[in-house]
Formats: sequence, C-alpha cells, structure tokens
Amino acid sequence: MNTPLKHPRTVEQLVAGQATSDGAGVKLTRVLTQPLQRRLDPYLMLDAFGTDNPDDYIAGFPDHPHRGFETITYMIAGRMRHRDSAGHEGLLENGGVQWMTAGRGVIHSELPEQQEGRMEGFQLWLNLGAKDKMKPAWYRDFQSADIPQFTTAEGVTVRVIAGQSHGVAGAMQREATEPLYLDLLLPSGARFEQALPAGHNAFLYVYRGTLAVGGKEVPQQRMAILDNGAGTDGVSLQAVTPARVLLIAGRPLGEPIVQYGPFVMNTQAEIHQAIHDFRAGRFAAAPE
Repeated sequence: MNTPLKHPRTVEQLVAGQATSDGAGVKLTRVLTQPLQRRLDPYLMLDAFGTDNPDDYIAGFPDHPHRGFETITYMIAGRMRHRDSAGHEGLLENGGVQWMTAGRGVIHSELPEQQEGRMEGFQLWLNLGAKDKMKPAWYRDFQSADIPQFTTAEGVTVRVIAGQSHGVAGAMQREATEPLYLDLLLPSGARFEQALPAGHNAFLYVYRGTLAVGGKEVPQQRMAILDNGAGTDGVSLQAVTPARVLLIAGRPLGEPIVQYGPFVMNTQAEIHQAIHDFRAGRFAAAPE
C-alpha cells in the first residue's frame, strides 16, 4: 500500500517545445531543449515524434556518433532498426524501448522498417557522470512485453521503463542518476500519485488529453516542469480527459555540462578530444 502524499509538487513552468528536424530530415518536437539542461539535470534532451506521413520519417537517422551520455528510445507506434559500431543490432517496435550507453563513443543508425503507417515515439537523453563518460558502449533492447506494467485501483495503467513505482521495479535501474521513467494511461477523472525524492528534478509530458497537477491544467503536447520545493514528497496527477503522459525524474549530477552536437562532456577540452577521436576513426569499434 502506497502512503498518500503529504506535500505534492506543483507546476513551476509549462513548456511548449520547438518544432525541428534531425537525422536525415525527420520532423520532431524538441520538448527538453538545451537551455533547460541545468534545470532538469541529469536529463539533456527529450524529443517527441509522431506522424502518419512517411515523408516526415522515412529517411530516418543514418550513421551518427555519440559520446558521454545515454539514449533511451521509446516507440509507441512503428518499427525502427538500430545498428551500431559496437556490433549491436535490434528492431524497436510498438511499446518497446532501446537503452543505449554511448559512453566513450559509438556510431549508430536508426532507420524505419516501414514504408507507410504511423511512426510515434520519444527519445530521451540521460547524462552520464564524469566517472562514467568514457565507459565502453552498451546497448539493450526491451520488447513491449519486457516492460513491467500494472494497473491501479482507479484504472491507471503504469508502464515502468526505469526506476520504481508502487513497488514495481522498472526494466532499467541506474545507480548514479536514479532515473524514473513512467508511461501513464489515465482514464478521465482518475488520479495517480508517485513518490519522488525532494532533491530529484522531475517533469512530465502530456502526449494525449489533458491533466491537472495541483489544480493547474497541463494540455496536450506540453511539458510541465515540477517544482523542487523543500519537503515535497511526490506528484499527484488527475486526468481532466483520458490522458497519456510520460513522468520522468532523476537525481541531478551537479556537474558542468558542455555539449557540442552529439557529444556531451564536462569541459571544452573533452569536447575537442571527442571531435578528434571521432575524426580519427576511434569510434568505429567500441568493444564491450
């Protein structure tokens, strides 16, 4: 039995996100942008993509490098093939998650395996601490059935991608950043409470319907940054309409963030080294 929250968080800010394109022209919305990285440490970026038009996604994301963080790709609809320079390959399908640690460097591609139909999902970037940025690359695919799921008494379906919710451990755990990543499906009027450590940064993204957090409405396609008030113990959500929402939280690293495109390090010198290593072909093979 979960203890009811005594001091739930409120909404500090609503964010609309920015329409952009990435890869070979894939249209998406950048919800968590670079100016919010310090505020939402350890998270660096959240992209949402969703379209029925193949022209918006068909070119995919050809070979590109990463260093210094983790990518978490969650597919709601569609099929995407992953290949990387460490020899990993996998097919990401409806409800599946791909968790990749770029670490010291990896080159990968994410290409659609469909010519038509809907492609929808999210990519979240989770930072690595300085001591872990040069770890070997790592990768794991989770099919939809691999993601732990439960339904509350109020009919809320909770998919636990990372962390823990109501005693259910997620598919992934990370000690340094303690990520929580939930996908919630709420019937109209249903409430859901999630405990959160007061020091963790937290936000949610509504991708269907409308929610209320502490009496403040969060409409579809909006991110709500949750306040970090002293003594807060979690967040309480109520669905104004049937809704789907990502709830994401984590322990901040509190380290310098220096980003240059697909490289995220702690100093400018480390960024220069990443560029040099990539150009010298040192990302081509990242042994386990």
